Amino acid sequence: MSRIQRVEVHVFQFDARNLVPKGGGAVGALHYGAGGSTRLTKYAVRVLTANGLVGEYVTHWVGSAAALGSTIMLAPYLVGREAEQREGIYDDLKRESRQFDHMGHGPLDIALWDLAGRKYGVPVSELLGGYRHRLPTYASTYHAQRGEAGGLNCKEAFGDFAVACHEMGYRAFKIHGWNEGDKREEAANVLHVRSRVGDSMELMLDPACELRTFADALYVGRACDEAGYFWYEDPFRDSGVSAYAHRKLRQSLQTPILQTEHVRGVEPKADFLIAEATDFLRVDPEYDMGITGCMKIAHIAEGFGVDCEIHASGPAHRHCMSAMRNSNYYEMALVGPDMPNAVPPVYRCGYSDQLDAIGRDGCVDVPTGPGLGVDYDWDFIERNRTALHVFE
Repeated sequence: MSRIQRVEVHVFQFDARNLVPKGGGAVGALHYGAGGSTRLTKYAVRVLTANGLVGEYVTHWVGSAAALGSTIMLAPYLVGREAEQREGIYDDLKRESRQFDHMGHGPLDIALWDLAGRKYGVPVSELLGGYRHRLPTYASTYHAQRGEAGGLNCKEAFGDFAVACHEMGYRAFKIHGWNEGDKREEAANVLHVRSRVGDSMELMLDPACELRTFADALYVGRACDEAGYFWYEDPFRDSGVSAYAHRKLRQSLQTPILQTEHVRGVEPKADFLIAEATDFLRVDPEYDMGITGCMKIAHIAEGFGVDCEIHASGPAHRHCMSAMRNSNYYEMALVGPDMPNAVPPVYRCGYSDQLDAIGRDGCVDVPTGPGLGVDYDWDFIERNRTALHVFE
């Protein structure tokens, strides 16, 4: 066994080109801005053991100030533990964050899985029993914008981008609409994109809780019905957590509902299924207490006979999906015309979650190296580091 001797949390920054903030500047509120850039903050976790093992993970979408605070709160609990005892650590960290949102737990658990894979010289997917080596992938857009030409500023831009993605190899495409949540504008976009791609692509809609009322969600959902969308996700401003409301929405629509991105952990997601409030479960190893938590959720979904879709992108996400029978698509999020995915540029091994990482078969690879199978550029991280938290 390998006793954890030290945990490091490296906070660093990088510039995302052609992206400018709207409102509070959250990643989901970034829009196209020709020649502009936004300084983003993420963090990296390193777990080191007394016998020389190391596990690492660099955050993608969970790297917010709130998640960082949670990771810093939980990291000291790893010191002195046996790194291989991931189930016990998962259970204890879950309890420690019971009063909070659990968002900082995931990066620590993922680093422990990376450590285990490196210890045994195998990829995490092999530890999980993974068998899928190429993952069908959808292009998941940035939110729509107003005003400036370029980017995704109208339904015609969404249609053009969907066609361009199809030409690259994508066979599925997900729309994130306008932050204002105008039901008629959203519905018109839903119908227009379908008219552009015909039957050549699966289409999904994710208002990301933009629509203001249940009635608005119903109106846009009926457009999804008409256009034959694959799923309808997090439509309105309950924040995606009301089981009763989404059960009522399911009863009124034909399009399958995808929920639980904003519901943490295996038990609340099981409750959503028991309440008949969703058709698909949503899971994210960063959001849902790591690879350990992610696989529990995938298995509870399988027990109910439903599919479980991976949220967002990253090497941990690919390893999990490799071992999940009941998952349809990997999410290349977020992308747009001349708008890079705002994930940190920290890979020295060729790994990428940018739009052009897709193969002509519409798939991405699962990394095959030990652990997460990626080589992080620690020179870049340390050169751009703004804070270092050490626990030992």
